[in-house]
Amino acid sequence: MVTAGIDVGSAAVKVALVETKDDGSACMLAGRTERIRRRDPVAIAHDVFDEALEEARVERRAVGYVATTGEGDAIPFRTGHFYGMTTHARGGLFLEPEARAVIDIGALHTRAVKMDEHARVLGYRMTSQCASGSGQFLENIARYLGVTLAEIGTLSVQGDKPESCSSICAVLAETDVINMVSRGVTIPNILKGIHQSMAGRYLRLLVSAGVRDVLLVTGGLAADEGLLAALREAAAEQKAHVEIRSHPRSILAGALGAALWGAFRVRRLAERGIHIPASAA
Repeated sequence: MVTAGIDVGSAAVKVALVETKDDGSACMLAGRTERIRRRDPVAIAHDVFDEALEEARVERRAVGYVATTGEGDAIPFRTGHFYGMTTHARGGLFLEPEARAVIDIGALHTRAVKMDEHARVLGYRMTSQCASGSGQFLENIARYLGVTLAEIGTLSVQGDKPESCSSICAVLAETDVINMVSRGVTIPNILKGIHQSMAGRYLRLLVSAGVRDVLLVTGGLAADEGLLAALREAAAEQKAHVEIRSHPRSILAGALGAALWGAFRVRRLAERGIHIPASAA
C-alpha cells in the first residue's frame, strides 16, 4: 500500500510517499521539499505531490491515503489530517528508531515532543514568546549578513570568539547583530553566538518537557551543522542526559509521519470492514 504525507509549514511544503507492506514494515519511495516564498501553499502542494509521484513512478490512483499535517488541512485532495506533534513523533521514530523525543525547529516556532517506542506522544513543550529562536529569525539575520542559509552552519562552526546575542526578543537580537557588525565582529563569531543563544533556549525547552536519551532534530534547521554543534555543546555543559542526532531526511519527518499514520488508519479501518474508496485519495 502506498500512502502520501504532505506537511505544509510556514516556509516550505514537504511531501513524502511511503510504501507499507503487510508485515507493517515501510520504506520511503520519494521525498520532496519546496520553499513557499510568498506563493500559494495549496498550489505548491499540488505541484510537489505530482513531482513526488513522478519520482516514485507511482500513479495518483495507486495512492491509498493522502494525509496532511501542519497547515495542510486546506488541501482539497487530502483524505485526512493529523496533528503536527504526532506526525513528527512518528516520522522521527521512522528515521531514528532509538529516538524517544524530537525537537521540531520550524520557521516560526520550535516544539519539543517526548514519545515512547510506539511514537505515542507523552508530552510536549512549544516556544510561544518570540521569534528569536525560529528559522525565520535566522534567515533574516543571514540576509542582513549577506550569506545564504546553506552557508550558516559551515560559517558558525568556524567561530572562535562567539558574541552573545539576546535570546529574549527578535528585535533586540537583530539590534545586537547590527552593533556587532559595526564593531567588526566576524560573521562566524556572530553566527556562532546566535546559535548558542538559540541552543540555550532549546535546551530549556527540552528540560521542561522531560526529554532524555536520544533526541532527533527535525524541521527546517535540522541540517544546520552550526546549530547542532551549539545544541550538543549546551547539553554537555549543562550535563543534560540527552544525545542529539539528526538525519539527512529530518526535514521530511512531519510528511513521513503523516504518510505512516495514514497507512495505520487504512489498516485499522480495513479491520473493521471499512474501505476508503480510491476517489477519496
